This record gives sequence, C-alpha cells and structure tokens, in this order.
Amino acid sequence: MSSRPRAAWPLVAVFTAGYLAAYLLPTLVGRLSAHLGLDSTEAGLVGSALLLSSASAGFTLAGRVERFGPGRAARAGLLLATVGYGCAALTTSVPLVIAGAVVGGFGSGTATAVAASGIAAQHDPHRASSLGLLSVSATAGALYLTVPHLGGGHRLPFAALALVALLVQPAASRLGVPAPAESSGPVAGRLPHRRSGLVLAGGMLVWSMAQNALWGVSSRIGVSQVGLTEVTVGAVFAVALGAGLLGVMGAGALGARLGRAFPIGAGTTVIAASIVLSSSARGLGSFATGEILWNTVYPVVLSYLIGLAASLDVRGRWAVLAGSASSVGVACGPVLGSVLSEGAGFPAMGVVLGVATLLVAVPVTAVALHTGGRPLVPGSVRRRGGAPAALLAATTGGLPGAVPKLGSPEQAVAEIAVPALRRRRPLRSAFRTAGPDGGAGQSNAYASTSAR
Repeated sequence: MSSRPRAAWPLVAVFTAGYLAAYLLPTLVGRLSAHLGLDSTEAGLVGSALLLSSASAGFTLAGRVERFGPGRAARAGLLLATVGYGCAALTTSVPLVIAGAVVGGFGSGTATAVAASGIAAQHDPHRASSLGLLSVSATAGALYLTVPHLGGGHRLPFAALALVALLVQPAASRLGVPAPAESSGPVAGRLPHRRSGLVLAGGMLVWSMAQNALWGVSSRIGVSQVGLTEVTVGAVFAVALGAGLLGVMGAGALGARLGRAFPIGAGTTVIAASIVLSSSARGLGSFATGEILWNTVYPVVLSYLIGLAASLDVRGRWAVLAGSASSVGVACGPVLGSVLSEGAGFPAMGVVLGVATLLVAVPVTAVALHTGGRPLVPGSVRRRGGAPAALLAATTGGLPGAVPKLGSPEQAVAEIAVPALRRRRPLRSAFRTAGPDGGAGQSNAYASTSAR
C-alpha cells in the first residue's frame, strides 16, 4: 500500500510539467499580444502552434513509450521544454519566440505522453489523473497570483514553464517501466475498443476545443467587456483554479462510486451553462461566477475522461491518443475563440460553444456507459458475482487481496476453454465368482470396489 504513492508521485510531477503550458495559455497569449506587437489572432496562432506541437509529440509516442523507456523519454521531453521555453523567454524576436514555443511544446507533449502511459498502468488510473490535475491546478493558480504583479512581458510565463520542467527532471529519473496487464496476448496486438476509443478521442477533441476557445479569450473578456484590470482578472483566475483544486479533490474522494457516465454527462452540462454565463458577463460578479463554476467542474470532468481513456487500454495507448486529440482541440481553441469573438461578439461565441459542448456530451457519455462498467455497490447481484459475492468470500476465510473492494468498477472476466474429459472405463476384476464360499464373497467385494 505504501509503495503506490511513491510510484505515483514522479508521474504526477511529469504530468504537471507537461500540462502546465495549456493552463497558462491565456497569460501567454495575452502577453504576446501586449508586448511583442502581435494582434490577438497572431498571438492565438502562436499559442496554437505550441499546443499542436505538443499534440504531435503525443501522436508520435503513442504505443512507443515502453520501447524508449519512460524515464529516458520523460527526461528528453523535459529537456526540450526547458531549452525551448527558455530560449523563448530570452529573446524578443518573434520568429525565435515561435521556434522556442514549438520546441518547448513538443517537450511538453512528450512528458504528457509518458505520464499518460504510466497513469494507465496504475491500479487506480482515476486517482492518479486526479492527483496530476490537482498538482497542475495548484501550480497554475500560484503562477496566476504572482505573474500579473511582475513585469517582464512575455518572458515571465515562458521562464516559469522552463523552470518547472527543469525542476521536474529528477522525478523523471525515478520513472520505472510500467507494469501492464498480466497477459500479453491482446494487449500487445491491436488496439482494444477501437470504436469506443475513436468516439472518445473525437469527442475530447471537440470538448477541449470548446473549453479552450473560451479559456483563450477569457482574459480579453475580463479586460475589454467587463472592464477589469489585469491584476483583477489574474485574481479571478487564481480563485477559479483554487476552486478547481476543491473539485479535483472531491472527484478523487468520490472515485468510481457513481461510475463515469454521470459525472461526465452532468458535469459537461454545468460547463456549458458556465461558458454562456462567463462570455455574456457585464460585471465582476457574473464574470467571476462563470469562471469559478467552470474551472471547478472542468478538471473534474477531465479527470473522468482521462480515467475512461486509460481504462480502454492498460498500455496507455488510448490515453495517449485521446490526450493528443484533446491537445489538438486545445490548440485550435484560441483561434476559434478569437475568430468567433471578433466576428460575432463574446456573448454569441459563448452560445455557440455552449451548444457544441452539450452536443458532444452525448457520444462521450455513451462511451462511458458502454465501456466504463457499473460500480460495485452493496445489494447488486450480477452474473459475475458483484458485491454480495465479495462479502461472502470476505467472511468465509478468503485470501486477503483476492476480493475486490466495494465501489470498484467491474472487471472483465477472461473465458478459459476447458477440453472435454474422457470418461474412464470401469476396471474389471480378474476374479470370477466361483461359488458361495467365503473366498468368492471377498472376490465380489473387491470387484465392486475396483469398479466404483
């Protein structure tokens, strides 16, 4: 029991370094536009280039992390992130800033792919993903509290990304080889649950695009439409990310008790309403309410989506592919948000994004219902035993650790073909009944015993 947290914390650290760039996207885009002479669309394109590079790293490494070794791949990705973001922070040349952002984005994507593969191999992927989101939310919240009070233009956010990647390097060296499934047959071959995995990956692409279309222009909504200062907007983002910490902690405590379908479906509905509220805000109260409610529920739903993708393949291939598809959506989000906001205004943009979020919730929730299984709760009786069978085994002297805990998701049962056994022919005694004497009686008894 005590070894699991030690095995999980390096993954959490690498996950934090890989995901942090997406969380800092608003301040990156805003400072590129304010201090490098770029307009909002051009700054959004730089952010999109960073995240597309991150997604390309995920697509490249899907299923290949074990071949290169998780520790080696994580160290290489963090080194690229340190060098790329560091170079972008040290220059004011727009081409060099874009090049550094692309290199750093590829490093972030590499770190994220390694973390996703390791999370899928954990005994509880949802708990590991919740810890990762908890860590990255706390780190981003601390940066949003400090960065607006400091100068430095675009240099400070890029320097923060480079510094986090550098500090996580020692944790990457502690990553071991993930322990996949016990059987190597179907795991080592083609991807399992291909249809469900493709639907989930496509749904996460659209879902993430809608979320980050708003996230990429949230700073502009607060400054331009609501009339807030950058410091006030940063404080709202910090409080919102702090509320996200509480949401992730609640999701980790809830676990699989409600399954995955209900948190994903209900949470996405709340997110859609929050998007509409935040984008149509005219005052601090409505803007802060929309941002805080949205950031509270967003990481909760994301943790269940990551756990669902990890459950489709224990080697983490669907986790990496779905995460990379999500990164593509994250990359396209700022451009989509800028185009919609400039063409139709912030309120109309919010309505479009809210409707798209509601529509994509249907197939993603269907995948959770189809492949996520139902939680094991007391009183449920199913063909595979369920909780009553677990309670019976636990109270009759079963081996410790062989009984699933109540509330754990249903596991697949492997069918084992048992060849038909040939019936044994009865043995025939070599003795014959000779007469009614005692010897003949003993011979009949022996013959009866041998033929039983």
